Amino acid sequence: MSEISRRSFLAGVGAVGAHVIAAAAPLTHVAPADTIRLGYAAITWGGQDEQAIEEIAAVGFKAIQLRSTAVDKFGAHPETLRDLLVHHHLKMAVLSSGNLSIDPAADERQLELHTSHAQFVKSVGGEYLQVIDERPKGRAIVAEDYTRLGRLMTELGRRTAAIGVPLVYHHHMNSLGEQPEEIDAILNAADPKSVALLFDIAHYQQGGGDPVAAIRRYRDRIRVVHLKDVEKTAAAPGYRWVALGRGRVNVKGCVSALRDGGFNGWAIVELDRAMEPETPKAAAVANREYVTKQLGLTL
Repeated sequence: MSEISRRSFLAGVGAVGAHVIAAAAPLTHVAPADTIRLGYAAITWGGQDEQAIEEIAAVGFKAIQLRSTAVDKFGAHPETLRDLLVHHHLKMAVLSSGNLSIDPAADERQLELHTSHAQFVKSVGGEYLQVIDERPKGRAIVAEDYTRLGRLMTELGRRTAAIGVPLVYHHHMNSLGEQPEEIDAILNAADPKSVALLFDIAHYQQGGGDPVAAIRRYRDRIRVVHLKDVEKTAAAPGYRWVALGRGRVNVKGCVSALRDGGFNGWAIVELDRAMEPETPKAAAVANREYVTKQLGLTL
């Protein structure tokens, strides 16, 4: 056999051997871990925070969003709340700090109030501070209102960041940030380094927007999401917040958009109140079943 033929033969044998080894090796595909972190909002319990903590933990969630009622009760002794959360293996993902008015006369008082709430979050071992805003009453809304809110939140966000607690803005029905174009105006006026977005899929839809498209649009700004649903009603105000899957929000599409964008923040399941005779805990169980079985999320 010539040297050239010998080399060709050996190369062929090597290629066949490599193919056999590759075929014999098990084919494994490791799916990327889901980075969406789940929590549950205590608002359903109407200020009964100890009960909310106990029952949210019992249902299986590992994080909670508390309201400013927790500051009213535990503000002087945040270590008590911290120990209670640790006992129930819960993290305070977000504190709802309350409203932020654009009344210039109230600026410093509000900044001090919400900054003190950020310090409370830090003391408890929480992560984010949430604010919503108040829509001015009795007058027309002007462009300067959105600009003023964005600048005020920027200053607040700088102060909370210095404590180690990022600020997230929660757009909301009956606030300046109700309709999609209003949310745009506010976010454009706020420094993205100081103000992130808590995106609420149901409030956004009720305000006239497409939450799936908005998640894609705001992907670099969103740090927290409210998984929430809404249905139309004949009675005022014409809508009602309901458990996931019972309303008209494309919840599955929203979660798919979050996954597609690599979202790695908190997704907080929120229901303002349970529909009687369902209890808050029973509603949480129903929501847990939806997020785990219909959305494929893990607690």
